[in-house]
Amino acid sequence: MWTDPQGPQRLSRREALRRSSSGFGALALAGLLAEDLGAARPAGPDPRDPLAPRRPHFEPCARRVIFLFMHGGPSQVDTFDWKPLLERDHGKPFPFAKPRVVSSETGNLLRSPWQFERHGRCGLPVSELFPRVASRADDLCLVRSLHGSNSRHGGALLELHTGSDTFVRPSMGSWITYGLGTENRDLPGFITICPTLTHGGANNFSSAFLPAIYQGTPIGNASTPSDQARVPFLDCRRSPRGTQRLELDFVQAANRRQLAASGPDALLEGRIESFELAFRMQASVPELQDISGETPATQRLYGLDDPVTRSFGRQCLMARRFAERGVRFVQVTHSYKWDQHSELRRDHARNAAEVDAPIAGLLADLKARGLLEDTLVLWGGEFGRTPTAQGPDGRDHNPHGYTVWLAGGGVKPGYAHGATDDYGYYAVEDKVHVHDLHATILHLLGIDHERLNYRHGGRDHRLTDVYGEVVRGILA
Repeated sequence: MWTDPQGPQRLSRREALRRSSSGFGALALAGLLAEDLGAARPAGPDPRDPLAPRRPHFEPCARRVIFLFMHGGPSQVDTFDWKPLLERDHGKPFPFAKPRVVSSETGNLLRSPWQFERHGRCGLPVSELFPRVASRADDLCLVRSLHGSNSRHGGALLELHTGSDTFVRPSMGSWITYGLGTENRDLPGFITICPTLTHGGANNFSSAFLPAIYQGTPIGNASTPSDQARVPFLDCRRSPRGTQRLELDFVQAANRRQLAASGPDALLEGRIESFELAFRMQASVPELQDISGETPATQRLYGLDDPVTRSFGRQCLMARRFAERGVRFVQVTHSYKWDQHSELRRDHARNAAEVDAPIAGLLADLKARGLLEDTLVLWGGEFGRTPTAQGPDGRDHNPHGYTVWLAGGGVKPGYAHGATDDYGYYAVEDKVHVHDLHATILHLLGIDHERLNYRHGGRDHRLTDVYGEVVRGILA
């Protein structure tokens, strides 16, 4: 029946559908818009519990990330990107046009001082600089075609860490913690061990406009030996824990009254959350920072018995311990040592000797504990270096084509993706931009990079801004 001003009328089904067709269309449109809105704006963290674990968008391959950052820019043609023609044509002019914008002038082609050999069942060529890492070749997934937008350290570091080389943006670790929360409420979701103080400094682990609870927690800094890099002020023997709780409750009550009176205040909210986390950390972190319970064999595996490898080895061991306890994103930094504009042979050899055994030990330890399967390990610097010489024994910055590698966490093991030209200057095959790398890392964690948004300044922001494609060629 249909009611109109002239009284009820009996309609056929065809007439009813005709008269209501626009209504059905409106309902369908509303449903589609609701789906799009839900996809574009997934439910954010509970403001009462911002670090609570959150469901990913889809089934993840990895649950956590360990980022081994080589600050300064390791040379791809001396480490993981073997170029026989560079050796053959040593001393000749570079046969292609050099980039229009360069860090400084370079001369002719410069061969690598180190030999490459194939390793593992996969046969990946690795420089003799990294004999221990080479022994883990079957775990590595090389990306030989990475490129970025900035040839200066400051901009390149910010681009790698935050996705932008020109603006202050949340770091990769902050985005991941915002998207997934933490698996251990007594620890930060994002920890950076001995981070750099230069080339962006704290902006490389900042949460920027994301809530402050998602910023990285620094443990030490680049000027601190790793055995002295500890979370400070955890041992307060003057006040029993119960008394501290009463004192904190008093302070927090005053903070919350102020918050209720003032309305939303990101700084005050961050302070409230950080006080609570700091209180809980008093019980969890001292034992975690104490590595005396690790077996002598494990300590040797990370190189803690060798003064050359001890400092970086401890960072890698702490990264495993934090990851094992549920920290979502852990970064360790070898800072600031890889910027060889001169003395390439001496300094790259020294740098590799400091990190080679600890990195191989970390991979072996993660695999033995069953953690490598769902832990994504990322190794690399802010850019690579030129295959052309700077002075008699140096290489300039090169963001146009360089190598990073990943392991575990859903990437193809024993695999090399992409390629640079015959001399290693430009990415030419299956090119991967830094935005693509970020999109892929998020994908491995079960996050659609286009859906992980945060509204700030009148528009939605994301780690990849308006760019980025998942590099499906490296997915296992």
